[in-house]
Amino acid sequence: MQRRCDRNRKRSKRRAIYCPVHGCYIDSMSQKYGLFAEQAGQLQQRGVRRREALMLVAAKTAVPLEGEWLEAFWCEECQETKWYHVCKRDSVYELSIAPPELWQQATGVMHPHGNPSVGEFTSRHSRMMNHRSIQDFKFMY
Repeated sequence: MQRRCDRNRKRSKRRAIYCPVHGCYIDSMSQKYGLFAEQAGQLQQRGVRRREALMLVAAKTAVPLEGEWLEAFWCEECQETKWYHVCKRDSVYELSIAPPELWQQATGVMHPHGNPSVGEFTSRHSRMMNHRSIQDFKFMY
């Protein structure tokens, strides 16, 4: 029989996500960025029949992929942050390093190597979150 404090525990439990290299627990460093399929082949790779995949893509321009997302994690052993493609099957999380082609399927995520068409000044200021960023705009009289 369970103790009363165990039965009534309503707090959410920590996600069981571990480093694929070291096996230690890894901490999330970003939000979840959902993935979408834009081609029938992307849906077929995930087990959808060809005819159904073609109909889904024809009906919608982008089909959300349930249980799949991109997320950045910090590993204490590696001492670095890495982006992973996370697949949740039942209550088990499968991690793999995010391949470059998945970045085009994610929504709202910035590519980790940045956009080459954006200048250094613009990218630096997009990361600034304080009042001192206005100092770069001072004019000399």
